[in-house]
Amino acid sequence: MTEELKVKLIGKLITDNDIAKQLRVRKSDSYFESFVNGSALLNEKLSSGWQLNVELKTKTKVFKKKPEDIAFEDKVWSIFALLGFKLLNKDRHFHIPYDKKDPNLTHQIDVFAKDDETVLIVECKSAMKNKIGDFKQELEAMKSKKAGIINTISALFPLTKPKFKYILATSKLGISDNDVQRLASVEGIHFSEEIIDYYYLLHSQIGIAARYQLLGSLFAGQEIPDLENKIPAIEGKMGGHTYYSFSIEPEKLLKIGFVLHRNKANENMMPTYQRLIKKNRLKEIHTFIDEDKGYFPNSIIINIVSEKNKKLVFDQSNNQVPDAISRIGVLHLPKKYRSAYIIDGQHRLYGYSNSQYKSSNTIPVVALVNLDRSEQVKLFMQINENQKAVPKDLRNTLDADLLWDSDSRLDQLKALKSKIAINLGENRRSPFFGKISIGEDKRSITTEHINLAINRSDFLGKVKKFEIEKLGTFYTGDLDKAYLNISDFLFKCFGYLKDSLEDMWEQEGNIIVINKGFYAITLMLNDLLNHLFKNEDTKVVTNVKATFEEIKTYLDTIIHFYKDLTDAKTTELKTAYGTSGDAKYWRTLQSAMRINHPEIHYEGLDEYLKKEEKENNEKAFKLIREIENTFLKIRVREKLEEEFGKNWFKKGVPEKIYSDATLLAAKKNRDIEDEDDEKEPWDQLHLIDYREIILKTWQKLFEKTFTKPGEEKISGGKENKTKWMVELNRIRNENSHTYYVTGEELSFIEEIHDWLQG
Repeated sequence: MTEELKVKLIGKLITDNDIAKQLRVRKSDSYFESFVNGSALLNEKLSSGWQLNVELKTKTKVFKKKPEDIAFEDKVWSIFALLGFKLLNKDRHFHIPYDKKDPNLTHQIDVFAKDDETVLIVECKSAMKNKIGDFKQELEAMKSKKAGIINTISALFPLTKPKFKYILATSKLGISDNDVQRLASVEGIHFSEEIIDYYYLLHSQIGIAARYQLLGSLFAGQEIPDLENKIPAIEGKMGGHTYYSFSIEPEKLLKIGFVLHRNKANENMMPTYQRLIKKNRLKEIHTFIDEDKGYFPNSIIINIVSEKNKKLVFDQSNNQVPDAISRIGVLHLPKKYRSAYIIDGQHRLYGYSNSQYKSSNTIPVVALVNLDRSEQVKLFMQINENQKAVPKDLRNTLDADLLWDSDSRLDQLKALKSKIAINLGENRRSPFFGKISIGEDKRSITTEHINLAINRSDFLGKVKKFEIEKLGTFYTGDLDKAYLNISDFLFKCFGYLKDSLEDMWEQEGNIIVINKGFYAITLMLNDLLNHLFKNEDTKVVTNVKATFEEIKTYLDTIIHFYKDLTDAKTTELKTAYGTSGDAKYWRTLQSAMRINHPEIHYEGLDEYLKKEEKENNEKAFKLIREIENTFLKIRVREKLEEEFGKNWFKKGVPEKIYSDATLLAAKKNRDIEDEDDEKEPWDQLHLIDYREIILKTWQKLFEKTFTKPGEEKISGGKENKTKWMVELNRIRNENSHTYYVTGEELSFIEEIHDWLQG
């Protein structure tokens, strides 16, 4: 490489302060510029799509969103800057020669990141919507150029021997099986946007120490240069396992350690089980170590993976304690990235990551060796059983790993449901991709609710511990087949709904992509399957595609239901909580389906509706009675008395209502002998009479009190502003006879009651 070319390439790289400056620009998803107020340049920017950000006394700041591909590329560049890489490309125009003979043959690199031990070459690809990408051209090009690129980098930095890694970073692009093989052929690794987000989140929690996780992920099994790996230790036996007890400098353990966080970043290493490190807890530990000079007497639990599962080298000391079972000696730790998995104590370990004592203190460790991953999960669960409870979603996802190979069919089905939930949330083909809580990632739908829906359906039939009592529509004893068929069926059905309701589906807080939405639609799908198989001897889905085609007609009814859904009905369904809320949503779908398809048997629907009618009517009548007797009768009288004094009834009540009420009270009192029991004319009013009284002196006495919030400026004056009383009176009169109060009407009554009560 010529000196001129070397200077040219080095000039395209930045370090230290320049990285910090560039990071401020790249971290944002928008461009920002400032111009003198009223200048031609400012007007030009605003007319070309830039937007006003801040207007100051002499200058105006404007911004413009970055294009999708540039924003993603900048995001990837920024995470490597944040994780401490000391040398990065200055801009998008960094080209590396890959042919010794012709330096004009170059490869454009989106992100180049280097430190003393590592060189990363990152190619960034993004899309507007989720889809499977085609990276054949890029990967085959990298395969032919990789050796030349490494040679150029080695010549550029002759005094170092860094590890090299090619990364394909994608946003909203899945990777096909063929491309996975092509990536493996160049010893590359795929980073989806979820993995990039994981490192951002991890950095936000533990800062630059997140690079230990990154290096463990990139270079698992590769040697760590200059690591002193010999430590004094005690060898012992426990639970059929050999273990080692020792003290080690946190810095050393951080280098070889790895935490199996349960998220997308580690999905290729399933089963994973750890919860994400918490920033506040880490901060407390760091303060405890550095400022309070604290220490931890309890051991960190790790699993050491030795090379090709060979025994660890342990040099026994000549001085052993006679008759002791344990042995003392020197343990040779693997000098490799990701060779020690942290089972318990990640916060204690990472609390030292930025500590002044990370290389001068030691921490106690108990190390098991070559534990199977599922055994690690079991140990993690046992350790945490009496500590902080493992969240339900994390517990459910762990079941998929722990119970799949169980001898118990009950356990197998538990694992199957968990695996289906994980697939729904993590498979890019799924309509619920990124919308299901996996591990500790909080999303719109929980694995717990997916389990509930599948449990309530006939998909899996009924099993005892060692036998199948009843076949399911998808389960005949073959776990793998059931997993593939149920996943495919749900992908197809919910995918059809998503494609037809895309605007609603993607809205934040919509009525479909929520727990009870998934529950209700899944049970509706179960109703449809049972209908299709009603005349079949064997009610098992054998062809998912054909079954889906038969169900599509019925799904159109569900689509129309959502398109016609009123705001009131949406609120009613959203605010129905708990198991009764799940049932209400499902029964509402059944009722809508029955209008177009009465031929389907909706088991239990009629009984449910009768029960709901009774409950609605009782609740509605009780609330209307409270509105009439507590809020209207008392408040209207108080206002009239304040305004008219003793003559409040004569002056404040319209003449007809005054006459009718007086006459009715007189008639009733003729039959009452005790004067204390006699009725007042005010007691003879009906609900609608209060409206007439209110309208008589509306502006002066009642407008502020009885105008619903949000209706202060509606047209139509007092007549329209008191229409709520007319509707309330209508429902009351219907309710008094044989009328069924609908859910929407009950919601309206509850709204009025809550407003007047407040």
